[in-house]
Amino acid sequence: MVEILRKHNIQFSSFDIFSDEEVRQGLKTFSNWPTYPQLYVSGELIGGLDIIKELEASQELDTICPKAPKLEERLKVLTNKASVMLFMKGNKQEAKCGFSKQILEILNSTSVEFETFDILEDEEVRQGLKVYSNWPTYPQLYVKGELIGGLDIVKELKENGELLPILRGEN
Repeated sequence: MVEILRKHNIQFSSFDIFSDEEVRQGLKTFSNWPTYPQLYVSGELIGGLDIIKELEASQELDTICPKAPKLEERLKVLTNKASVMLFMKGNKQEAKCGFSKQILEILNSTSVEFETFDILEDEEVRQGLKVYSNWPTYPQLYVKGELIGGLDIVKELKENGELLPILRGEN
Protein backbone atom coordinates (compact mmCIF):
# COMPACT_ATOMS: atom_id res chain seq x y z
CA MET A 1 0.00 0.00 0.00
CA VAL A 2 2.73 2.46 1.00
CA GLU A 3 4.73 1.56 -2.11
CA ILE A 4 1.73 2.31 -4.36
CA LEU A 5 0.98 5.62 -2.60
CA ARG A 6 4.60 6.74 -2.88
CA LYS A 7 4.83 5.68 -6.53
CA HIS A 8 1.87 7.96 -7.27
CA ASN A 9 3.29 10.84 -5.17
CA ILE A 10 0.21 10.74 -2.95
CA GLN A 11 0.36 12.69 0.30
CA PHE A 12 -0.51 10.46 3.25
CA SER A 13 0.08 9.76 6.90
CA SER A 14 -0.28 6.46 8.71
CA PHE A 15 -1.21 4.98 12.05
CA ASP A 16 0.44 1.87 13.48
CA ILE A 17 -2.52 -0.34 14.42
CA PHE A 18 -0.25 -2.56 16.52
CA SER A 19 0.35 0.40 18.86
CA ASP A 20 -3.29 0.50 20.05
CA GLU A 21 -5.38 -2.68 20.21
CA GLU A 22 -8.58 -0.73 20.94
CA VAL A 23 -8.17 1.32 17.77
CA ARG A 24 -7.18 -1.81 15.82
CA GLN A 25 -10.38 -3.64 16.75
CA GLY A 26 -12.62 -0.55 16.78
CA LEU A 27 -11.63 0.50 13.26
CA LYS A 28 -12.73 -2.88 11.87
CA THR A 29 -16.20 -2.26 13.31
CA PHE A 30 -16.27 1.44 12.40
CA SER A 31 -15.33 0.79 8.78
CA ASN A 32 -17.07 -2.57 8.45
CA TRP A 33 -13.81 -3.78 6.91
CA PRO A 34 -12.13 -6.77 8.60
CA THR A 35 -8.54 -6.46 7.32
CA TYR A 36 -5.63 -4.06 7.15
CA PRO A 37 -4.27 -1.93 5.56
CA GLN A 38 -7.24 0.41 5.13
CA LEU A 39 -7.01 3.60 3.08
CA TYR A 40 -9.13 6.61 4.03
CA VAL A 41 -9.39 9.85 2.06
CA SER A 42 -11.00 12.81 3.84
CA GLY A 43 -12.35 10.46 6.51
CA GLU A 44 -13.98 8.08 4.00
CA LEU A 45 -12.86 4.46 3.65
CA ILE A 46 -11.64 3.79 0.11
CA GLY A 47 -10.72 0.16 0.78
CA GLY A 48 -7.92 -2.28 1.36
CA LEU A 49 -4.95 -3.26 -0.75
CA ASP A 50 -6.95 -5.16 -3.41
CA ILE A 51 -9.23 -2.16 -3.98
CA ILE A 52 -6.23 0.20 -4.19
CA LYS A 53 -4.57 -2.11 -6.76
CA GLU A 54 -7.81 -2.09 -8.83
CA LEU A 55 -8.00 1.72 -8.62
CA GLU A 56 -4.36 1.94 -9.68
CA ALA A 57 -4.93 -0.40 -12.65
CA SER A 58 -7.98 1.62 -13.79
CA GLN A 59 -6.03 4.89 -13.28
CA GLU A 60 -8.67 6.15 -10.84
CA LEU A 61 -6.31 6.27 -7.84
CA ASP A 62 -4.77 9.58 -8.91
CA THR A 63 -8.17 11.27 -9.09
CA ILE A 64 -9.24 10.03 -5.64
CA CYS A 65 -6.10 10.76 -3.61
CA PRO A 66 -4.45 14.14 -2.91
CA LYS A 67 -1.02 14.63 -4.47
CA ALA A 68 1.93 15.71 -2.36
CA PRO A 69 3.15 19.11 -3.54
CA LYS A 70 6.28 18.90 -5.63
CA LEU A 71 9.37 20.21 -3.83
CA GLU A 72 9.82 23.16 -6.18
CA GLU A 73 6.20 24.28 -5.59
CA ARG A 74 6.68 23.87 -1.85
CA LEU A 75 9.89 25.96 -1.92
CA LYS A 76 8.16 28.70 -3.92
CA VAL A 77 5.39 28.84 -1.31
CA LEU A 78 7.90 28.83 1.58
CA THR A 79 10.11 31.58 0.11
CA ASN A 80 6.97 33.71 -0.29
CA LYS A 81 5.48 32.83 3.13
CA ALA A 82 6.35 36.31 4.39
CA SER A 83 7.58 39.47 2.68
CA VAL A 84 10.96 38.88 4.37
CA MET A 85 11.82 35.23 4.90
CA LEU A 86 15.01 33.86 6.49
CA PHE A 87 16.04 30.21 6.09
CA MET A 88 18.43 29.45 8.90
CA LYS A 89 19.68 26.94 11.45
CA GLY A 90 17.30 27.54 14.32
CA ASN A 91 14.54 30.13 14.53
CA LYS A 92 13.85 33.74 15.56
CA GLN A 93 14.04 32.79 19.24
CA GLU A 94 17.22 30.68 19.06
CA ALA A 95 19.88 30.53 16.37
CA LYS A 96 21.73 27.23 16.21
CA CYS A 97 24.90 28.49 14.51
CA GLY A 98 27.02 31.63 14.54
CA PHE A 99 26.12 32.73 11.00
CA SER A 100 22.39 32.45 11.74
CA LYS A 101 22.89 34.34 15.01
CA GLN A 102 24.68 37.19 13.22
CA ILE A 103 22.05 37.56 10.49
CA LEU A 104 19.28 37.49 13.13
CA GLU A 105 21.00 40.33 14.99
CA ILE A 106 21.20 42.37 11.78
CA LEU A 107 17.55 41.74 10.86
CA ASN A 108 16.36 42.45 14.42
CA SER A 109 18.23 45.78 14.33
CA THR A 110 16.17 46.91 11.30
CA SER A 111 12.75 46.57 13.03
CA VAL A 112 11.42 45.06 9.77
CA GLU A 113 9.02 42.13 10.30
CA PHE A 114 10.33 38.79 9.08
CA GLU A 115 9.66 35.08 9.41
CA THR A 116 12.15 32.24 9.79
CA PHE A 117 12.29 28.61 8.68
CA ASP A 118 14.49 26.16 10.57
CA ILE A 119 16.26 24.11 7.89
CA LEU A 120 17.38 21.61 10.54
CA GLU A 121 13.75 20.53 10.91
CA ASP A 122 13.27 19.56 7.25
CA GLU A 123 16.07 17.82 5.34
CA GLU A 124 14.16 17.94 2.03
CA VAL A 125 13.88 21.74 2.23
CA ARG A 126 17.46 22.06 3.50
CA GLN A 127 18.91 20.25 0.47
CA GLY A 128 16.30 21.34 -2.08
CA LEU A 129 16.59 25.07 -1.37
CA LYS A 130 20.32 24.98 -2.16
CA VAL A 131 19.47 23.79 -5.69
CA TYR A 132 16.36 26.00 -6.04
CA SER A 133 18.31 29.14 -5.12
CA ASN A 134 21.63 28.06 -6.61
CA TRP A 135 23.12 29.12 -3.26
CA PRO A 136 25.06 26.41 -1.38
CA THR A 137 25.05 27.71 2.20
CA TYR A 138 22.80 28.94 5.00
CA PRO A 139 21.44 31.29 6.15
CA GLN A 140 19.55 32.46 3.05
CA LEU A 141 17.48 35.65 3.05
CA TYR A 142 14.52 36.15 0.70
CA VAL A 143 12.48 39.28 0.07
CA LYS A 144 9.18 38.80 -1.77
CA GLY A 145 10.33 35.34 -2.87
CA GLU A 146 13.64 36.55 -4.33
CA LEU A 147 16.98 35.46 -2.89
CA ILE A 148 18.97 38.39 -1.50
CA GLY A 149 21.88 36.26 -0.30
CA GLY A 150 23.62 34.96 2.79
CA LEU A 151 25.31 36.59 5.74
CA ASP A 152 28.18 38.22 3.80
CA ILE A 153 25.79 39.84 1.30
CA VAL A 154 23.48 41.05 4.07
CA LYS A 155 26.44 42.53 6.00
CA GLU A 156 27.63 44.31 2.85
CA LEU A 157 24.14 45.67 2.11
CA LYS A 158 23.85 46.95 5.69
CA GLU A 159 27.26 48.66 5.51
CA ASN A 160 26.29 50.32 2.21
CA GLY A 161 22.93 51.48 3.59
CA GLU A 162 21.07 49.37 1.02
CA LEU A 163 19.60 46.72 3.34
CA LEU A 164 16.64 48.65 4.76
CA PRO A 165 15.23 49.73 1.36
CA ILE A 166 15.57 46.14 0.08
CA LEU A 167 13.83 44.69 3.14
CA ARG A 168 11.02 47.24 2.74
CA GLY A 169 10.66 46.25 -0.93
CA GLU A 170 11.70 49.68 -2.18
CA ASN A 171 14.25 48.31 -4.67
